[in-house]
Amino acid sequence: MIYEMRNYTVNPGKMAALQARFRDTTMKFFEKHGIKSVAYWTNAIGGRNDEFIYILAYDDMGHRERAWGAFQADTDWHAARAATEVDGPLVHHTENRFLTPTEFSPLR
Repeated sequence: MIYEMRNYTVNPGKMAALQARFRDTTMKFFEKHGIKSVAYWTNAIGGRNDEFIYILAYDDMGHRERAWGAFQADTDWHAARAATEVDGPLVHHTENRFLTPTEFSPLR
């Protein structure tokens, strides 16, 4: 199992809209394409208030490449995303990391 941590820097005033897009739309497309959602966070104390962080799980890197590629190519996803950005982009930039649990990690 590998995990992908994605950190979005959200444009000013767009956090609620981004969370709504994930809650109402994005997670359904992830499920459709075999992408497992592990958790979603915003900072409660510390960090910046414009960060939206989440972790996805895949069987292996090949699974990630197939699933993410299908998600990115999905024209219905592109239409749904565009509909949420009629007032401008929600995300300024993204950063992602691929994580492998240690042998002693409870999350394996």
